[in-house]
Amino acid sequence: MNSTFKTNRSLPLRFFCAPPFIRCLLLGTFLFSILVPSLPADPLPAADRILVEKASRSMTLFRKGKVLKTYVIALGIEPVGHKEKEGDGRTPEGIYRISGRNPQSKFHLSLRVSYPSEADRESARKRGVSPGGDIMIHGLPNGSGALGAAHRLRDWTIGCIAVTNEEIQEIWNSVADGTEIEIRP
Repeated sequence: MNSTFKTNRSLPLRFFCAPPFIRCLLLGTFLFSILVPSLPADPLPAADRILVEKASRSMTLFRKGKVLKTYVIALGIEPVGHKEKEGDGRTPEGIYRISGRNPQSKFHLSLRVSYPSEADRESARKRGVSPGGDIMIHGLPNGSGALGAAHRLRDWTIGCIAVTNEEIQEIWNSVADGTEIEIRP
């Protein structure tokens, strides 16, 4: 092994010690990735159902019972169990609807989930707590889009369902208000 590639060297130093053709290849790949926009995917047809499976960190869009697309998601910081109260960090479980959208969201774009249902409100009332609300499917925090898929390395929301900015754009265009969303454990 060439002594310029010892493991105790920092990455920038290794870059400059690499042969010129390797430096050109790496630099060209990097510049291409940031300067050339990716080709837009064909738009998805309108979805009529969303299924979230918390255990597998997946969200699937359906149309007439057929899968349109499945996304890898991040959930609330306490992903196990149904949301019981405001601030518990859990993502609710049950059948809800997309009840609105926010193009001015702090998280790129967001679709509102109709949580809490009447049953959720009643359960919280009996326990003397607030059920919480503002559960969304959303992109990354504004200004953090470069995180991309890396955001999935851990659950980080306060109970929402998070996808990349590109994915929320696609979902936003495919899902109408009133679409059913089922969230399973």
